Amino acid sequence: MCGMSQQPPVRSTSSPPPRPDASMSLLTNVMDHSLDDGYAEAAARRAEGDKGLPGTLRAKLGVAGALLLAAVVVTLGAAQARISAPTLAKERQQLIGRIEAETSAADTLQKNVDTLRDSVGNKQRDALRKHGGDKAELVSLLAGATTVHGPGIKLVVDDAKQAKSGSGGPRENTGFSDTGRVRDRDMQRIVNGLWQSGAEAISVNGQRLTALSAIRAAGDAILVDNRPLVPPYTVLAIGDGQRLSTAFQDSADGQYLHVLQQNYGVRASISAQDEVRLPPAPSLIVRTAKPGKGTS
Repeated sequence: MCGMSQQPPVRSTSSPPPRPDASMSLLTNVMDHSLDDGYAEAAARRAEGDKGLPGTLRAKLGVAGALLLAAVVVTLGAAQARISAPTLAKERQQLIGRIEAETSAADTLQKNVDTLRDSVGNKQRDALRKHGGDKAELVSLLAGATTVHGPGIKLVVDDAKQAKSGSGGPRENTGFSDTGRVRDRDMQRIVNGLWQSGAEAISVNGQRLTALSAIRAAGDAILVDNRPLVPPYTVLAIGDGQRLSTAFQDSADGQYLHVLQQNYGVRASISAQDEVRLPPAPSLIVRTAKPGKGTS
């Protein structure tokens, strides 16, 4: 028996060998069943419920409902507008009527003021001529109480073509800026230069100047005795036309106006006139000095 070879025993088993992908069973299950049973059941119920009404029909009904609602809103708005239109038109007409009535009343009051001012001015001039004595004409001239005419000059000053209000510049000082606009201080220097050059009487845009006249500013507007003026500014001065023109242009104030022309675009022209006419001052104020009690 020793000479016989023995075969190794063969072991039998009842279970098959394991699969190579047995460790990936969880991932395989997820891939094969992406929706759980609850989701699948809900999707099935929803599909069964939609069978009674097609999706396109539901969309059409939704659009129709939205259009119907919009039509109702527009109709209600139009009806409300038609109802309120007569009321608004009536109120607008009433407001226009009130504005026209108040404007007419203001015009009437302004005419009354002008009439009274002229009447007071005439009485003041009559009193001045009556009590002025031998110097009545001179006092009337200096006070601006009477109309004057004679040879003189015409000086027209206007803003620069591209004048605008706003930004500052080289002329900025105490609220004034380099904008190409004629300022009240410019007009003050021009008028003072004409007085110093020998002018006997001066007016600016028809406003007669006297020794008590004030040239001021209100924003960008120039006021002469609290009356606003608009450019161009026409300055008329009584005097020997050619001599007055030459004297003014050679003066410091004439040179100042020339600088405004050259550097800031302000426009100006001066010409001698054979005849200019100046109106009387709108309000006459005459002040006299009397010796005090302590003087001998």
